[in-house]
Amino acid sequence: MDLNNIKFIETDTDSIKQHIITVYEALTGRTLALADPVRLFLCSLASIIGEQRNLIDYLTRQNMLAFAEGVFLDILGMLVGTERLPASAAVTTVRFTLSAPQPSAVIIPKGTRVTPDGALMFATTEVAQIAPGQLTADVVVACQQAGELGNGYLPGELSRLVDPLPYLPTVANTTTTNGGADTEADDDYRERIEVAPGQFSVAGPDDAYIYHAMSAHTSIGDVAVDSPEGNEGKVFIYVLLKSGKPATAEILEAVNSTCNDKRIRPLTDRVFVKAPAVVPYNVRGAFYIDANNASRATAIREAVQQAVDDYTAWQRAKLGRDINPSELIHRIIQAGAKRVELQEPAFTKILASQVAGERTVNLTLGGLEDA
Repeated sequence: MDLNNIKFIETDTDSIKQHIITVYEALTGRTLALADPVRLFLCSLASIIGEQRNLIDYLTRQNMLAFAEGVFLDILGMLVGTERLPASAAVTTVRFTLSAPQPSAVIIPKGTRVTPDGALMFATTEVAQIAPGQLTADVVVACQQAGELGNGYLPGELSRLVDPLPYLPTVANTTTTNGGADTEADDDYRERIEVAPGQFSVAGPDDAYIYHAMSAHTSIGDVAVDSPEGNEGKVFIYVLLKSGKPATAEILEAVNSTCNDKRIRPLTDRVFVKAPAVVPYNVRGAFYIDANNASRATAIREAVQQAVDDYTAWQRAKLGRDINPSELIHRIIQAGAKRVELQEPAFTKILASQVAGERTVNLTLGGLEDA
């Protein structure tokens, strides 16, 4: 069934207009000419009724999970005890280094700020200290602005101390900032609501573990659950980020903490949370453009490049998604190419504990060909 074409009420203005005129003529016994003022008045009413019917149809759809959005989706989530995940801040570990060992402890207050550029601020999440005679202390810092904007700062880029501390001339992050995520989008929230009934059991069923794992952090894009034969009692949870990358240590710990909660995990289950293994592949080949489209060659070339980018993003967006060269060829043809010759990738079966990840991409324009 194509849910997108469901109509709960007639919204076509022409149909409404014809119905109003037909009823009027039947009641009055009078035929309305095209320029009749009464006909024009009834037509204007039909437009207003059409607008109201569109609103009624829209609001009716908002009672259904497949169509609900925004606050309407939040209300449906409340019915199954599932709230939209709020935005989360990016985190990293920062190393504070003294100019020289000190005879007494140096305290680093909670909230001490560091920055990569003077604009975006990260602050320590707890009080830390550098013990007497020691030079360094590692402290977790969180971005003061929630969302994805705090992600991706490489080690060493958070190097400016905003709140000066004595004997501390050097500060730098030791890991890439990660874990920042925007407020959960409607589509992601809808997927969690769909599997939410699984939470009413302990986390024994697959859907229950998936629900609880997905609820641990907004940056999680996909979760797979497995309990292979011979591993009875062991549950393996694999976590993929929305970026298509395996989950970081911080995200894995959040999922582990959630799914091992004694109110969630069955007593006899042993839960192991892991990042998926990345199965690398290359894109190598050539595409050809119909000579009749020579004037559009530049535009087609750009469209093909976008198609390849979309394919690699699609390929790494889901656990267990097979490496499928047919999908890539289809996208390139749709972008305007006449034909495609691919040397790589070959079809590769991907397990639920794995995700495909592109390594090198080299797709060249082979030239123009006659039809």
